[in-house]
Amino acid sequence: MPLPASMRYVDLPSFGEAGVMAFATGPLPAPRPGEILVRVEAAGVNRPDVAQRQGTYPAPKDASPVLGLEIAGAVVALGEGVTEFAVGDRVCALANGGGYAEYCAVPAGQALPWPKGFDAVKAAALPETFFTVWANLFQMAGLTEGETVLIHGGTSGIGTTAIQLAKAFGAEVFATAGSDEKCKACVDLGAKRAINYRTEDFVEVIKAETAKRGVDVVLDMIGAAYFQKNLSCLAKDGCLSIIAFLGGAVADKVDLGPIMVKRLTVTGSTMRPRTADEKRGIRDELVAEVWPLLEAGTVAPVIHTVLPFDAVVEAHRLMESSQHIGKIVMTLG
Repeated sequence: MPLPASMRYVDLPSFGEAGVMAFATGPLPAPRPGEILVRVEAAGVNRPDVAQRQGTYPAPKDASPVLGLEIAGAVVALGEGVTEFAVGDRVCALANGGGYAEYCAVPAGQALPWPKGFDAVKAAALPETFFTVWANLFQMAGLTEGETVLIHGGTSGIGTTAIQLAKAFGAEVFATAGSDEKCKACVDLGAKRAINYRTEDFVEVIKAETAKRGVDVVLDMIGAAYFQKNLSCLAKDGCLSIIAFLGGAVADKVDLGPIMVKRLTVTGSTMRPRTADEKRGIRDELVAEVWPLLEAGTVAPVIHTVLPFDAVVEAHRLMESSQHIGKIVMTLG
């Protein structure tokens, strides 16, 4: 079946609030060497999309300026040199941009088969959070069986993924969330204890729960507002892994002493600037280590809301409200 000459996509004529997004029509992207072209059936909505829309998270120079970092659909064309996929394969993928569109070109090394039994919606809820959690919590922070971890934002897409994966690989999990309902969701996903940060001091709770030892790893998306408190939560030789700055990027009057006294490691990363080879390496480990857990039902994406593509403004406003538990996914077609 021949491909259409044009497609609908979400245009961003200017930075601003959600209402600045508008639909436009343009040519399909042509897959470059090493890329595949995917007819998008579902696309995930993520906080980096909101940041890009607001003008604080620009797309890399060689990436599509169109919003959208994770998709699921069918392969419809192959770029030069691609041999690991064929036209018709059902894939989900971490896109470098361009996911809010009917067609999206992605590097083949960032695409994965749908786990057995998954549909487009469930598959589209995987790439961004699973790539991020695997890279930061397991590869960089080195979380292993028998260790303890504190996960902030436990009911976000990242948080729900991190709780499940940490539990599945034998760690003891603590999480923070902003309501009793959200705390219950964290416990249901596998957290030993969830902490309502609006009514409890998570530092004191962690000290009490660990007999003052602290946790081995903190996965943090708050940044400056939690930096000192996170250092206080860590055990000797612990690691603070920072993946976002929802509470600011500049920390004032921080006591760095605990880093030396407790031999702490502070690390952080963003996914988008990583090289294609780095992302392929994460992809390969996910297929080997995590996809069997998804297919067995041990781990599953938590999906809060599924909206039609035309409701992209509503999807962004829901993301910004922080009222969701898990992922927001849009369907196309």
